[in-house]
Amino acid sequence: MFLFEKLSPEQLGRLCAEGRVERFEAGPVYTEGATATCFYVMIEGTVVLSRRVGGDDVEVSRTSQRGVYAGAMQAYLGEQVPQTYTNSMRVTEPTRFFVLPAESFADIMREWFPMAAHLLEGLFFGSKNTQRAIGQRERLLALGSLSAGLTHELNNPAAAAVRATATLRERVGKMRHKLAHISQGQYSRETIAELIDIQERTVERVAKATALSPLEASDREDELADWLDDHGIAEGWRLAPTFVQAGLDTDWLEQVAATVAEEILPSAIGWLNYTVETELLMDEIDDSTTRISHLVDAAKQYSQLDRAPYRVVDVHELLDSTLLMLSGKIGSRIRVVKEYDRSVPDVPAYPAELNQVWTNLIDNAVSAIGSTGEEGTLTVRTAREGDRLLVEFRDTGPGVPADIRGRIFDPFFTTKPVGEGTGLGLDISWRIVVNKHHGSLQVESVPGDTRFQVLLPLTAPAPDADTETHTGSDTRTATAEEPA
Repeated sequence: MFLFEKLSPEQLGRLCAEGRVERFEAGPVYTEGATATCFYVMIEGTVVLSRRVGGDDVEVSRTSQRGVYAGAMQAYLGEQVPQTYTNSMRVTEPTRFFVLPAESFADIMREWFPMAAHLLEGLFFGSKNTQRAIGQRERLLALGSLSAGLTHELNNPAAAAVRATATLRERVGKMRHKLAHISQGQYSRETIAELIDIQERTVERVAKATALSPLEASDREDELADWLDDHGIAEGWRLAPTFVQAGLDTDWLEQVAATVAEEILPSAIGWLNYTVETELLMDEIDDSTTRISHLVDAAKQYSQLDRAPYRVVDVHELLDSTLLMLSGKIGSRIRVVKEYDRSVPDVPAYPAELNQVWTNLIDNAVSAIGSTGEEGTLTVRTAREGDRLLVEFRDTGPGVPADIRGRIFDPFFTTKPVGEGTGLGLDISWRIVVNKHHGSLQVESVPGDTRFQVLLPLTAPAPDADTETHTGSDTRTATAEEPA
């Protein structure tokens, strides 16, 4: 067989002395996860390799080619890695193998091929270290992007609240001045009572104000400015926009004019202006602080800081928090459409890790749309498909070419320019969805319509808490048997 054709007679003699030929009837030969005790080379028969994904055994390779090998292929690494079988092997007919104990295989590799063993060892650990380092870099880049977006989103309401607070302080100072003026006794008690009553009714009116279109607001401002000028109110053009924003109109001002004496109408209008401005400023502060609170809640929801690592979750909450966290990166050129099926039940999951999947898929969609230099649409859809929940991310980017579609989930594969992508985003997402949640991740793409679809089981046992998300085996990188 090709695997042994370059060996010397002495080397072949050692293999014959330390190994054996063994016949297996149809059935299992070894099981994934068991202690790796032997290295197998098939002499004749048919073998099937499979990998455990979630609760299912997925067939990786089936062959009858003489000389294929499998088993304790990492024995030469010794105690540096767990010596277990990384897949399961069974035979479908009576099959003969040359079986070499793992200890003998390890000794032979180190004695006969010391340089090759060093190279293979360096390749094995170098690949793992590179993947781990770039995986950390990928998460740091995502964190930096999220932090920048969150900072931007927090800055706007925080700045608005600061401005409103400064203006409110000024208005409250002027109101104190008015109170001092009133306390000097120039107004009767009845007049003061009338002013306070008007003030209270104005506050109620402000709370119920409805938004007007720009044209409607402009027309009402002109009407109010004309009314104020006709009644001798100075700077009516400056007061009118505030009154319109508060929902006041000329009918309301007529009621005010009918309630107070003509000589104190300007003071009454000034008093009401301070009242309205104060209410509007407090509304602005309330809106700003509420917005900040929502952003903080979204950040907590995204990071799941105060939640159990594994629990039943509403995926819509996770999607909304991720979209909000990424709103700065999405920008105004991309329209986000939510097509949620709110009737779908909650699913058992690791919410923080699902948020990482959403982040990677949304980030890829945004990058794809951005590569066109035009506006686009990102559609996030949920639906129920049998006993699974579908979460779909659809973008209007240029699409994924057919010749690379089968590679996009491979580690380190990226279509982004050098320095902009690590090629681990989809690999990490695949591992989280498939290995940890027993679901599936697939892509359908034509120019202008690319869809990444995540399918999650609606019911599932809690995965092993010790399962590593970004390490371990998966069906894409399974070591299939090779011709010897």
